[in-house]
Amino acid sequence: MGVSFDLFGTLVDADRPADPAAAVAAELEKRDVRVPDDWAAAYAEPHVDAPEGAEVPLPAHVSRALASRGVDYDGNAARRAVVAAFDPAVETRPGALEAVAAARDRGPVAICSNCSVPELVGRTLVRSAFDRDDFDAVVSSVGCGWRKPAPEIFELTAEELGVAPADLVHVGDDPRTDGGVEAVGGTALLLEELSLADVPARLAASSADERSSND
Repeated sequence: MGVSFDLFGTLVDADRPADPAAAVAAELEKRDVRVPDDWAAAYAEPHVDAPEGAEVPLPAHVSRALASRGVDYDGNAARRAVVAAFDPAVETRPGALEAVAAARDRGPVAICSNCSVPELVGRTLVRSAFDRDDFDAVVSSVGCGWRKPAPEIFELTAEELGVAPADLVHVGDDPRTDGGVEAVGGTALLLEELSLADVPARLAASSADERSSND
């Protein structure tokens, strides 16, 4: 059995800009990029025709939004502005350390997180109470190109852990996205139904069920 955890809202609470478009605009201006007068509208429009379930990295979206208004810029200013705009304070949620420790007692453990901002998952982990070595794999949608509930992200997570998708238990807080693991035969433990403090006991029960089915 392998266990994956959603990051934001499950293991950690991380603040985000109240107005992402304005936060990105402020960082663009710091990098001498002209911000269009109708930036809020440009930011809200779709600019990348991506397949269903695919992740559109936010820097790509911002770059296309600027181009749609005829704005040119030098270098990787859009990426740097996005990374700077999403620079959160991070708080590890109660019970998170214990839940991950219990998962590690039963097999390999991963992060499986939706996140369109490059570097954000890594910076969040660094600012949390976790060590990078607490996880055998870190899979983000911006890294793999697919957002939960797309089956591809769960299949990749299982592959990274060396288990079959049906043997993946995923812990998360969003039934719509995190519940997608069930489409590949895995098991969802959703925090709307239990607390992080309940996760160790549920994982122990899952391990016992797995052993019984193999006897």
